[in-house]
Amino acid sequence: MLDPRQLYTLREDVAARMAGHRPVLLHQLDGFVDAGAAGRGLSAHLLEHLDHEVLAVFDHDQLHDYRSRRPAMTFDTDQWRSYADLELKLHRMTDRQGEVFLLLTGPEPDVQWERMTSAVIGLIEQFDVRLTLAVHGIPMAVPHTRPITFTAHGTDPELVSNYRSWIDRVEVPGSFQALLEFRLGQQDRKAMGLAAHVPHYLAQATFPEASLTMGNALATVTGLSIDLAPLEHASAENLREIAGEVAASTEVQELVAQLEQTYDAVQNEGPGQVPSADEIGAEFERFLAQHSRDQDKEDPGRDTD
Repeated sequence: MLDPRQLYTLREDVAARMAGHRPVLLHQLDGFVDAGAAGRGLSAHLLEHLDHEVLAVFDHDQLHDYRSRRPAMTFDTDQWRSYADLELKLHRMTDRQGEVFLLLTGPEPDVQWERMTSAVIGLIEQFDVRLTLAVHGIPMAVPHTRPITFTAHGTDPELVSNYRSWIDRVEVPGSFQALLEFRLGQQDRKAMGLAAHVPHYLAQATFPEASLTMGNALATVTGLSIDLAPLEHASAENLREIAGEVAASTEVQELVAQLEQTYDAVQNEGPGQVPSADEIGAEFERFLAQHSRDQDKEDPGRDTD
């Protein structure tokens, strides 16, 4: 394997201010499954409302498959005017109480997963990270009118003991974030992930309620102090819009009512009512297929071979 440290450039002045903090590392990467933009909405909120600075910049040119995921460019009249640069960065964040934590954001690497995993683990060792946490959303047959639930997973059963298990065993396409957690577990390091259950009929939309609930879970798990008021406002506005759309369709009202009955049965009667692994896997595959079709619409020339 090529030297993983050659995948990133570290800002030494920022690194010098990491000593003694033992931070949490939160990672949210675009490109895999993030139903309702649950993880993306949370990371965007953190970057907008908390003090932060770049700690490391990854050489994403080594990690990206440009023919598979083509960055957007703007052509105007007779010139190329802009190019959507791809940036994979590790940020040094500071919460409202002055506690330092790390946030890794950007596109999910397409290639060199093992080398990238080694690079991140090297940074985890260097900065004495105490917990690594992944966040994203997954589509589930749940209604928007009920509290958001999670599928929690981790390298130590104690990390997820407060979360109910919704899935028994299922095989799904891998992701860089999942591989990172797996490799950390092999080294007996603490890592976990929270996957918010987003109503499947809202999976392709932005659903701030999922980001808000995930923000509260992040605060509970890590002790970080985060102002979630802007997400609360965005969620309230979004839920009002959804309520209006539901009220205009008898068919949608019936669908939501059926999902409410199933959800309530799960909460009242126990895990026997939870969808099976095959059902969850099928829903997951349908979501991936729709996600691929949406990308094709956005970029008809995208190579899929």
